Amino acid sequence: MPISNSIAALAPEVGEWRRTIHANPELGFQEHKTSDLVAAKLAEWGIEVHRNIAGTGLVGVLRNGSGPSIGLRADMDCLPMTEETGLPHASTTPGRMHACGHDGHTAILLGAAKHLAETKNFTGTVNFIFQPAEEGGGGAKVMIEEGLFDRFPCDSVYGLHNDPSLALGEVKCVSGPIMASADGVIFRITGRGGHAARPHNAIDPVVVGSQLVVAIQSIVSRGVDPLESAVISLCMFHAGTARNVIPETAEIGGTIRTLSAATRDLVEAKIRRIAAAVADQYDAVIEVDYQRGYPVTVNHAAESEKAARAATKVLGAAAVHTQVRPVMGAEDFSYMLEKRPGCYFKLGQKAADGKGAVPVHHPKYDFNDDAIPYGIEVFSAIVEQELKA
Repeated sequence: MPISNSIAALAPEVGEWRRTIHANPELGFQEHKTSDLVAAKLAEWGIEVHRNIAGTGLVGVLRNGSGPSIGLRADMDCLPMTEETGLPHASTTPGRMHACGHDGHTAILLGAAKHLAETKNFTGTVNFIFQPAEEGGGGAKVMIEEGLFDRFPCDSVYGLHNDPSLALGEVKCVSGPIMASADGVIFRITGRGGHAARPHNAIDPVVVGSQLVVAIQSIVSRGVDPLESAVISLCMFHAGTARNVIPETAEIGGTIRTLSAATRDLVEAKIRRIAAAVADQYDAVIEVDYQRGYPVTVNHAAESEKAARAATKVLGAAAVHTQVRPVMGAEDFSYMLEKRPGCYFKLGQKAADGKGAVPVHHPKYDFNDDAIPYGIEVFSAIVEQELKA
C-alpha cells in the first residue's frame, strides 16, 4: 500500500537525521551527541523533554487531551566495530559503528514524534522513549530501575527492529517468545601444574576442561525437552603457555540461549551440577561464574494483535507476518515487556535489488533509509488506533 503523502514528504528529512547519527556513533551510556540531537528536535516540535534517565536516555511526552498512554521505544547506541561501507555518511569515529541499525530506529521514532505532534490525531499521551545501551549494557533495565514507568505511565509499550532478511515494506508482529534469553558463563579450572612428561604428578586442567565441554554439550541433546529450544556455545578455551608444561589453570567461556524461563533455570542448574561432578572426578576445582543477561523477549498476545492490525491498515495484509519462528538472538526490550504489555516487531529493509540485505553486526551493514516511512507509518498507526481521537 502507498505511504501517506505527509509521511512520504517527511521521510527525506528523517533520512538526513539518520545519516548524521550514523556518522557520529556512540557506545552505550555515551550517546551524548545523539541524545542532544533527539532532545533538540523534540523541543522544537513542542514535545516535553525529560533527560538524564539512565544517563543519556530521555523521554519525550506528547499529550493531547485526557486518555490512555502508550510508550514507543528506540535504542540509540552503536557497536565497537570498524565500519567498512565506504559510504559518504560512514562513521567518523574509528572503532565505532552503527552496525545494528539503532541510528535508523532513533530516526524513525523521531519521525513518528514529529508526525504525531503535527497531526495530533489521537487522544491521550504518547511517551517517546529513547534508550541508551541496548548492546549489552541493559539500558532498558536501568531506565526502568530509575523510574521510567513510574514517571511516564504506559498502558502498553511498543518497539521495533530492522530486519535485513525481511522484504522492504513488510513487518513481523508475532505473539509469544520471539527472542532468546542471553546468559554467559565462565569456568575457572584449577588443577596442578607439572612437566608434560610426568602427567601422573599433575592434575591437567586441559583434560578437565575438555571433559567439561563434552559433558555440557549433552545438556541440550539429553537434558532439554526436544520441543523446547536451547543453545550452549562454549567459545573460549584458554590454557597454557608452553608445549611441554601442564598448566595450573584453564578458563572456558561461552553463552547460553533459551526461549523460556523454565528451560533457562534447568540449563543453569545442569551446568552447575556437571561442573561439580567433573571437578570431583578429576580432583580439580571448577569455579562457575554464571551471569544472567537479558531475559526472553515475550510479546503479549493482545498487543501483538493490535500491532498487526495497525500495520495491516497501512501496509496491507500481505505485508504483515504473524506466524514466524523465534530467533536465538537477545534484546533488552524484554525488560520493558516484563513490566508492561506490548509488542516488539520487526521492520523489513531488504529491497528487491539487494539494498539493505547485509546482516546486522557486519562491517558493511547500513540501515536502509527506504524503510523509514514504513516504520513511521506503523508507529503512528498504533498510536492513532489505540489512542483514538
